[in-house]
Amino acid sequence: MQELESLTADGSLWNDPAAARKLMSEKNILEFNLNHYRQMETSLADLLELAELAEAENDETVIADVVSQLEALRIEVRHGELEALLSGEVDANDAYLEVHAGSGGTEAQDWAEMLLRMYTRWAEAHGYKVEYVEETEGEVAGLKSVTIKVSGHNAYGWLKSESGVHRLVRISPFDSNARRHTSFASVGVYPVIDDAIEININEANCRVDTYRASGAGGQHINKTDSAVRITHQPTGIVVQCQNQRSQFQNREAAWNMLKARLYELELKKREAKAEAERDALSDIGWGHQIRSYVLQPYKMVKDLRTNAETSDCKAVLDGDIDMFLAAALADKVGSAANA
Repeated sequence: MQELESLTADGSLWNDPAAARKLMSEKNILEFNLNHYRQMETSLADLLELAELAEAENDETVIADVVSQLEALRIEVRHGELEALLSGEVDANDAYLEVHAGSGGTEAQDWAEMLLRMYTRWAEAHGYKVEYVEETEGEVAGLKSVTIKVSGHNAYGWLKSESGVHRLVRISPFDSNARRHTSFASVGVYPVIDDAIEININEANCRVDTYRASGAGGQHINKTDSAVRITHQPTGIVVQCQNQRSQFQNREAAWNMLKARLYELELKKREAKAEAERDALSDIGWGHQIRSYVLQPYKMVKDLRTNAETSDCKAVLDGDIDMFLAAALADKVGSAANA
C-alpha cells in the first residue's frame, strides 16, 4: 500500500491515463481488503476483552452474546479467506448474469423468474448494485430470459461458478391436477470488461437487429424500435439490450456485453488449455445440471459438483446461496493445488 500510495502521488502518473486507472484500481482493491482485515481484527480484540469482563462478573447473558458474535465473525473470516483466493484476471470485476428458461413453457419460465429473484436477493444482501439490462416476459407468467448487471467488488469472482443448468422439482402451481413437474433453466455469468482491455470485434461478422422493447419500462417502451440485438456470427453469441431510453444507448450497451462475452469465452479457452481435465463450465447444457432444487416429495438443494446440500430450500430461494458459492470456490482452489 505504501508503494502504491507513493506511485499515485507522482504528478506525472496521469500522463498515461490507462496505466493510472489500472494503478488506482489496484490501490482501491488493496485498501478495501486491508480495511476489512483491520475491522475483523478489531472486532476480535473487542469481543475477547468483553468475554473476559463477562466471565469475571459471571454474566452468562453477555457470554452467550459474545459466543454468538464470535460465530458470526468466524463466518465472516472464512468468507474473507475464500475471497482472498479470488485471484483470477477479472474476478474483481462487475458481472453480467443471464437466466434463460428451458423447454417446458410456463413452468420453466416461472423457474427462470425464481432464479432471478434468488440472485437479486443475494446481491442486495451483499451490498451489490443490480441493474436490469434485458428482460423478455413469458406468455403466461415468469420470464423467457433476463440479463442483469451486478456491480460491486468481486461480483464476477463469486458468481462465476453459478454458470450452468439449474433443475427444479416441485408440485406445479400451474397444474390443476397438482402433479409434480421438473423444470430447467440455464444461468450464464460473464465479467464486465474494463475499457482498458481491448477486444477487437470485426463488425462485418456481426448482425445487428432492432426491435420494440417489451416488459415494464418508461413512456418510450413499445413505441419505437429502440431495443438492439447483436449476433456474433463466428461464435453464435447473441446479446440484447432494451432498458435504455434510446437505440443509441442500447446499441452501445449491447456492444459492451458482446465484448464481455467474447472476453469470457477467451478466458474459458485459457482455462481449458491449462486444466483440460476439469473445465468447470464444460457441462453447460440441457441434462447436465449443476444444481438440483427439490421441493417435492422432500426438500433438498444439492450442488452436484461439490455435494454441498441443505434442506432449507426457502432460505436458498430467498438468496442464501453463500454455502454453494464458497464450496465451489474452495473445491476449485483445492483441485488446482492437488494438480
